[in-house]
Amino acid sequence: MKPMLARILVLLALAVAVALFFIFDLPAYLTLDYIKQQQGAFARFYETHAVLTLLVYFSAYVIMAALSLPGAAVMTLAGGALFGLWTGLVVVSFASTIGATIAFWAARFLLRDTLQNRFGDKLAAVNAGIAKDGAFYLFTLRLVPIFPFFLINLAMGLTPIRTGIFYLVSQVGMLPGTLVYVNAGTQLAAVASPGDILSPALLVSFALLGLFPLVAKAAVGLMQRRLVYARWPRPKSFDYNLVVIGAGSAGLVASYIAATVRAKVALIEKNEMGGDCLNTGCVPSKALIRSARMLAYARRAKEFGFRSTQVDHTFAEVMERVQRVIRTVAPHDSEARYRQLGVEVIRGEARITSPFAVTVNGRTLTTRSIIVATGARPFVPPIAGLKEAGYLTSDTLWSLRELPGRLVVLGGGPIGCEMAQAFARLGSRVTQVEMAPRLMVREDADISQMIRERFEAEGIQVLTGHKAQQVRVNGGRKALVCESSAGELVVPFDAILVAVGRAANARGFGLEELGVTLRPNGTIETNGLLQTNFPNIYCTGDVAGPYQFTHTAAHQSWYAAVNALFGRFKTFAVDYRVIPWATFTDPEVARVGLNVQEAREQGIAFGVTEYGLDDLDRAIADSEAHGLVRVLTKPGTDRILGVTIVGSHAGDLIAEYVLAMKQRIGLNKILGTIHIYPTLAEANKYAAGAWKRAHAPRRLLAWIGKYHAWMRG
Repeated sequence: MKPMLARILVLLALAVAVALFFIFDLPAYLTLDYIKQQQGAFARFYETHAVLTLLVYFSAYVIMAALSLPGAAVMTLAGGALFGLWTGLVVVSFASTIGATIAFWAARFLLRDTLQNRFGDKLAAVNAGIAKDGAFYLFTLRLVPIFPFFLINLAMGLTPIRTGIFYLVSQVGMLPGTLVYVNAGTQLAAVASPGDILSPALLVSFALLGLFPLVAKAAVGLMQRRLVYARWPRPKSFDYNLVVIGAGSAGLVASYIAATVRAKVALIEKNEMGGDCLNTGCVPSKALIRSARMLAYARRAKEFGFRSTQVDHTFAEVMERVQRVIRTVAPHDSEARYRQLGVEVIRGEARITSPFAVTVNGRTLTTRSIIVATGARPFVPPIAGLKEAGYLTSDTLWSLRELPGRLVVLGGGPIGCEMAQAFARLGSRVTQVEMAPRLMVREDADISQMIRERFEAEGIQVLTGHKAQQVRVNGGRKALVCESSAGELVVPFDAILVAVGRAANARGFGLEELGVTLRPNGTIETNGLLQTNFPNIYCTGDVAGPYQFTHTAAHQSWYAAVNALFGRFKTFAVDYRVIPWATFTDPEVARVGLNVQEAREQGIAFGVTEYGLDDLDRAIADSEAHGLVRVLTKPGTDRILGVTIVGSHAGDLIAEYVLAMKQRIGLNKILGTIHIYPTLAEANKYAAGAWKRAHAPRRLLAWIGKYHAWMRG
C-alpha cells in the first residue's frame, strides 16, 4: 500500500472513531457523577468478572489515550475507585503509556515526514535538542503536568526521539502523577454521605492533586541543578550577587538595575566603557552621517532658495568632530558614573572558571549569578588576498584621517549602506558590493529599490548579485575581483570596508571549558528567561542574539538582571513581540513588526495601507517630499501587524507605531489623536486616515447621502 493512501486510511479511521465517541455521547459516561451513581453496580460486576472488567477498562483507557479523547483524568480516578490503589495504579500506568505510545506513532506516521520536509530548517534546533536531551526533556514534561499529556504525545511524535525511549520515559515519568490521581480515586469511592467529603483522607488526597505539580516542578528543578552543577562545588557564601562581563549597552543596563535594587554587583570590562555603541558603532557612525548630510544639504542649495553654497572642510576635521562627540557622550557610560551608582567597575580580562566564580587580574570573584554581555565583532569573510591588502571594519574605520579616493564597501546591510552613503557624500568614489540580489534584503523589494536609486543618484556604484572572490595587489594597486551572472568584474580601490555582519564574542573566556551551549551561528544559546544551560549564567545583547541592536540589548538586560536577582520568587520571559529598528541612510528606513515579504513568507493574512510623504505639507516645506508610510493590518480590523517608514526622520516617526503595537492601539485611535501641524508626525495620522477611507462603510454612506438629499427637499 502506498504511504499516502495508508495515511489517508489511518486518518479516516481516527476521524470515524472520534466521531462515534461524540455521536454516542460517551463523554456523558465519563463524569464523576455517573461513576459515583454506578459505583455499586461496577463493584458487583468486578467481584464476579474481575478479569473481564480489567480487560474492558484497560482497552477503553488505551483507546481514549490513543485517540487523545477527553476524560483521562476521570478514568484514572475511576480506576482507583473500582480497583483500589495498587491494582488501579498498575492498570492505569500501563494503559496510559500504551495509549500514549499509539498516539505518538499515529502523529509520527501521519505528520512527521511532511512537517520535517517542509520546515526542516526551522525544526533543526528542536531536533538537535531532542537528540541531545530528549529523554530528560520528556521526563520533565511527564513529571510536571503543565501541558496536557495528549499534546505531549502528538508533539513528541513529530520529533526524532526513539519509540523505546518515549515509552520507557513516559511509563516512569507519569507514574508519580498516576499514583496521586489513583489514590484520590480510592478516596472518592469511600464517599457515602456529605459528611465524608470533609474526611481527612479525602482532603489530603485532593491536596496532593493540587500540590503535586508544584512538588514535581521543584523536584525537576533540583534534579536539573544537580546534573548541571555536579562538577562544580557551590561556595558557602558569595562575594557578589551578580558579576556582569562586558560594559557595553547590555552590561551597563544590567549593572545599573542591579545597583538600583541594592545588589552587590561587579562590572568587568577589558576595553573601553560603553562598548561598541559608544566607541565604534552607533555614536560615531551617526556623528559621521550627520556631517555628511550637511555636505549633501550644501549641494542641494538651489532647492532651498540659495544660488550656491560652498563648505570648506577637511576629512580629518570631520573625523575629529566624531571623536569630540564620543568624548561628550562618554561620561554617560563612564567608570565614575557607575561607581557613583554603586557598581564596582573592574578593568581587566574576565575568565569564567566555574558557574559561581570569575577571575580577573589574578583575583577570583564568587557570585550567585553571572551575566555575559560580551557583544560582537565585525565578521571578516575568508576572501583570498584580503588580509594581505589590508581592510577596514566598523571597529577600525574611525582611525582614518585621510579620505579614501576610491572606497569599496563590502556588504549591503545597514552598516554597509550607511557608510557607503556617508563616504560618498564626503567625497569618496564608492562602489558597494553585495552578493544578494538587492540591498537591505530584510526590507521589501521596493523599499530596497528606493535606497538603491538614491545611492546611484548620489554617484554610488551599486553592484548587487556580485560575490567577492579575491583581492589582488599589484605594484601597490589594489582591486577586488567579483563574480556575477554576467561574469568577472574587477573593481580597483584605495580602501575596502568590510561590513558583512557581526560575529558574537562567545569564546576565549571560559564558556567552552564550562560547557555552555552555543548556537550554530556562534551566539550563546539561551531560553526565554535568558538563561544558558547553567541556570545562574545569563546572556544578553549581541552575544545572545537574535537581534543585534543597542536598544534590544538594553531591553534584554532588564529581563536578565531581574531574573538573575529575583528569579527564585518570580521570573519574566523576554518579550520580542514589538522590536523596532532603523537604517540611518538618507532617506531613513524604519520598521516595526511585519513587512509585506515577511507576512507572505509566514502565510499571515494582511491588508496594506500606504501614505506617500510627497503629499505631506511639512515634508514639502522641508524639501524632503519623498518616501512613504506603509502599514500592515489584520484584515477586517485596524490592528497593526507592522509598519515601514521611508523618509526624513523615519527613525523618530516610527515610535508612535511602536507604542501603538505594544499597547494594542489600533489605527482608529491614532486617527483620533491630535498631531501638531505642520510636522512630519502628521504622516502617521494621515496613514491612519487612508486606512479609514479604504474601510469606510460604502453602503451606509450611500444611504446617508440619500438622507441628506431628502433633508434638502
